[in-house]
Amino acid sequence: MTQAVQNDAARPAGAVTPVPGGVPAVGDPAPDFELANQFGEPVRLSDFRGRNVVVVFYPFAFSGICTGELCEIRDNLALFEDADAAVLAVSVDSKFAQRAYAEKEGYGFDLLADFWPHGAVASAYGVFDPESGMALRGTFIIDAAGVVRYVVVNPRGQARDLAEYRAALAGLGGS
Repeated sequence: MTQAVQNDAARPAGAVTPVPGGVPAVGDPAPDFELANQFGEPVRLSDFRGRNVVVVFYPFAFSGICTGELCEIRDNLALFEDADAAVLAVSVDSKFAQRAYAEKEGYGFDLLADFWPHGAVASAYGVFDPESGMALRGTFIIDAAGVVRYVVVNPRGQARDLAEYRAALAGLGGS
């Protein structure tokens, strides 16, 4: 499986985004977490054992690139379902903002609130930017055994490519 990790080349010289523990690599066990979804229900990653999971970190609800990316996932949800993959979209917004966002855009997947402690899950995945208080655009495709099989972290302002998800999911197949 390919691991695509891109660095944030657009950051000013000398600016460093600390990644506590670093970004999990392909072959690493995915860090477990529990966050509230847009309805306030707890969602735990380990509860998805036996299924593939696509964890999509995005900076903020209602922002342009994020909306475009999540609408592309929404419009191509069959791609994920065919690979027996649940989509979990994570930002530092509150569950209340997540719910309003999901309702406005018609998202049929969980939007998780990494609100408090602020960015703790994004930090565990090495994609939290403490200078801006947001998650970077990181995607982790996790197999049915809980192992990371694909990673991409895009620079600020650069949307992720759905075709890359398609290729990574094709390598997993259904469980």
